[in-house]
Amino acid sequence: MALDIRITKTENSRLSETDFNELPFGKFFSDHMFVADYADGEWGNFQIIPYGPINVSPAMSSLHYGQNFFEGLKAYNLPDGTISVFRPDKNAERFNQSALRMCMPELPEDIFIQSIATLVNLDRNWIPTKENQSLYIRPFMFATDPYLGVQPSTTYKYMVLTGPVGAYFSKNLKVKIETHFSRACEGGYGFAKAAGNYGGSLLPAKMALEEGYDQIIWTDAKDHAFVEELGAANVMFMLDGVLITPSTRDTVLKGVTRDTVLTLAREWGIPVEERRISVSEIVKGIKDGTLTEAFGVGTAATIAQIAEIGFEDTLFTLSDPSTRSFSIKMFKALNDLKYGLTTDRFGWNYII
Repeated sequence: MALDIRITKTENSRLSETDFNELPFGKFFSDHMFVADYADGEWGNFQIIPYGPINVSPAMSSLHYGQNFFEGLKAYNLPDGTISVFRPDKNAERFNQSALRMCMPELPEDIFIQSIATLVNLDRNWIPTKENQSLYIRPFMFATDPYLGVQPSTTYKYMVLTGPVGAYFSKNLKVKIETHFSRACEGGYGFAKAAGNYGGSLLPAKMALEEGYDQIIWTDAKDHAFVEELGAANVMFMLDGVLITPSTRDTVLKGVTRDTVLTLAREWGIPVEERRISVSEIVKGIKDGTLTEAFGVGTAATIAQIAEIGFEDTLFTLSDPSTRSFSIKMFKALNDLKYGLTTDRFGWNYII
């Protein structure tokens, strides 16, 4: 069923003020945003309003107890003039997995997809047209009860923001294998896109940046012996001709791009292994030359090449990213799919 969405258009578009030649990630926002409220056990009050500040209580429980999470996906201009949102059903699925873990209400998939489609269509002129640019979409939910008590909220707000973006990473990455701090633990909520996961990662990331690194490779919280994911993406390696990536678990995010890459790799006949990957295995592969590629995969990053890996007191230089056959081919295949330059055999593009 079509949602009854009340639309209030802005009287002062900021489109003409935006420089589409310079689009740092997450800095610019489109003219409108979607808002919905949860109360008395159901979602309602569906609105699209001009982008801007919202009024909240200083006692709002999400500010104090962390009941908030988000998703990230993208929209693209296709050659035939239509707009595509890439695999929103997978994001809707993960959105509800996060909601359940954070003791928050699920959002029906049709509300998730229709809210995004309606908002993107309204602000379709904000979708960039240059190579490697897109419209980033940020759905999120937070608790709204004005109550200072450690218990689940009874009311929530769901919102969607959009904004034009360029590449998340503008260079090949120098990363550090983290051996002290932890991002997530068994039994925790590392698999959810909860805000707290990212809040706790900021200090270690800042310290790594001060050491000259771009990102962290997180390891397990117990022994720091197994690779889990990058700070802003899942991580993959080509090891002795096999594409390997950490298996999803309590501590590893079920990335949509991760799933897409693995699906395509299997279709291409590439051996794929989803399993626990030890740090020692990665270091050994670098030393003996069997590790030929390392890269991050994510909605924001797409394919982010890893050029150097620091572990303890050693900095390892990997193969030249410009010579890597698999990840370069995969980057092109992903872009061709998302921008409608090849047949969408899997039905991944949601056409608006």
